[in-house]
Amino acid sequence: MARFGAFCFPGTGHLNPMTALAHSLQLRGHEVSIFGIADTEAGVRAAGIEFHRIGAEDYPPGTLKRLDEHLARLKGIAAFRFTLERVRNSTRMILRDGPEAVRTANVEALLVDEAEFAGNVADHLGLPWISIALIPPLLPDDRFPPFWLGWPAGQDRLSRLRNRLAIHLLLRIATPIFREVNQQRSAWGLKPHTRPDEGLSPLAQITQLPEALEFEIRGKKPAGLHYTGPFVHAQQRPAIDFPWDRLDGRPLIYASLGTLQNGSEVIFRTITDACAGLGAQLLISLGGGLDPVRLGKLAGDPLVVRFAPQLEILKRAALVITHAGLNTVLESLSEGVPLVAVPLGNDQPGVAARLKARGACVVVSRRRLNPARLRKAVMLVLQDARYREAAQVLQRAIQQLDGPDRAADLIEQVLKLRSTQPLA
Repeated sequence: MARFGAFCFPGTGHLNPMTALAHSLQLRGHEVSIFGIADTEAGVRAAGIEFHRIGAEDYPPGTLKRLDEHLARLKGIAAFRFTLERVRNSTRMILRDGPEAVRTANVEALLVDEAEFAGNVADHLGLPWISIALIPPLLPDDRFPPFWLGWPAGQDRLSRLRNRLAIHLLLRIATPIFREVNQQRSAWGLKPHTRPDEGLSPLAQITQLPEALEFEIRGKKPAGLHYTGPFVHAQQRPAIDFPWDRLDGRPLIYASLGTLQNGSEVIFRTITDACAGLGAQLLISLGGGLDPVRLGKLAGDPLVVRFAPQLEILKRAALVITHAGLNTVLESLSEGVPLVAVPLGNDQPGVAARLKARGACVVVSRRRLNPARLRKAVMLVLQDARYREAAQVLQRAIQQLDGPDRAADLIEQVLKLRSTQPLA
């Protein structure tokens, strides 16, 4: 049995799947410790996972809420740039505090969220490590558009050129992060990175994205990339007090903008205006970003809560209106629920583009969002059976997967901890 350390971006959409993967490894007798900032400790420990705090000086309690509130006010490229700056600051902290924390925890291998750069700590300490993609995987392959763009995956020369230019732009925007990394690698006597794929594990890249939701491409998939399935462990979710008696039996539209970019009153009001009078009940989960009282009286008298027990709600939903965060999307598809996606930034345009390519959603850009356009999208998805049928095709594919268990298999095989099925 092995002792693993894990580094994970401090957001619910990353922590939930990482703790689900950790739980799967623990069931096999392994030990897992997650390294994180103070604001993530309670959630990790509540999931039954060991926690080691890092970044005490940079990230005192309450920092995460302040950062998330600022992100909630941003959109598009501004949101992406702010996220990159957060990653840069987190990278600096991990490179400084990570080595001693990993030594103290006495781990034998690292699992590294692709939104973090802790693989460099593993290189410095001579430890094996594996990349874990909790958003669409980072793919330095011009057959795929970068994860932060909502383009289709065209295979023609023009599309591939466009993808290469976008990848180049991403690298330019992220230059300050790579500079921080390479300065520290040089100080450690390690060879600097010159290509983005050098920031991925040389052993394996494991993604919770099901292959059924990935773009269809010609030729072989990138070497070392392994698609699994959603990393979900329902028992690790905190109990939520929810007014079940207020669900009235009408078709249920569930709207959630996640827990990071959920501070826009305008978008929530647009959703309520769009859904009023459709003969359905609208449930809005604010994700902690706003106080329901602040929204006041809303069109159609929707049910508005700070948080909803999402896994249970999705079993009753007819449609989901979402920011296209990967976890909400995967959990919706696991129940065969079609979606209307309003991507707000970061990886969400890429997730929405994959959903659209598979026919399971209608995408409405934030720039063009208004009640009439959103209402049209909602009515189309509710009335056209092809969207639910496409979601159910993906549901059947996901039902054949046990994402955390498959990922644990791969981790054990790559690290030669157990001989099971051949890698695929």
